[in-house]
Amino acid sequence: MSSPAPRPGRRSLSLMLLLTVLGAVLVLTATGRTWAEGIVTGTAGGRLGVSATGSRLTGLPGGLALAVAAASVAVFAVRGRARAAVGVLMLLAGLGAVAAAVTGVTDTAGLDAEAAGRLALAGAHAEQVTHTPWPWVAAAGGVLLALAGAVTVRAGRNWPAMGARYEAPARRAAPAPRAARPVDSAAELWKALDRGEDPTR
Repeated sequence: MSSPAPRPGRRSLSLMLLLTVLGAVLVLTATGRTWAEGIVTGTAGGRLGVSATGSRLTGLPGGLALAVAAASVAVFAVRGRARAAVGVLMLLAGLGAVAAAVTGVTDTAGLDAEAAGRLALAGAHAEQVTHTPWPWVAAAGGVLLALAGAVTVRAGRNWPAMGARYEAPARRAAPAPRAARPVDSAAELWKALDRGEDPTR
C-alpha cells in the first residue's frame, strides 16, 4: 500500500527550511574563507603578503544569514499577516546578504586596513590585489535565503503553527452529582453512605 503524498503546505514548508539551511551554510562558510589577497610594501622596502577573510571585510552577510535562520524558526510562532511580515524580512535580509557579498568582490578598503594593521602604518595600501570566488559563494547563499523568504510570503499561510498544539486542553466538565435515592431502612442508609450519597438530602 503506497504512502499518502505530502500535502502542498508541508512540501513548501520543507522547501523553506531546506533553502534556509543551505543558504546559511553557504554564507557562513564563505565568510570564513579568504576573499582578498595582496602585497604591501613596508618602510624598509620589504614586501609582505596580506589576506582578508569575508568576515574581516564585512560582517553583514554572516549576520543577515543568522537573522534569516532565526526568522525561519519564528515562523512557527506566528500566523497570518505576521507570518507574511516575517517572510518579507527574510527576503530583504537575503537580498542584503547578496548585496554585501557582491560588494566584497571589489572591496580593497578592508585589505588596506588589514595591511595597515600588519605593518602598524595608517597609510599602508595593498597592491596586486586579487579576489577569490568565495564572495560569489556567499552571494549564492544569500539568493537561497531570499528564496526562503519568498516561499514564506507565498505559502506560509498554509503552514501549521505551534500555538494550537501547545494550548492547554479544555477542562472536562465535572460530572453531575448523582441524586440520592430514598432511604427506607438502616441497611439502605449504610449503602447510601458507601455510595458517597448524602442520605439526609
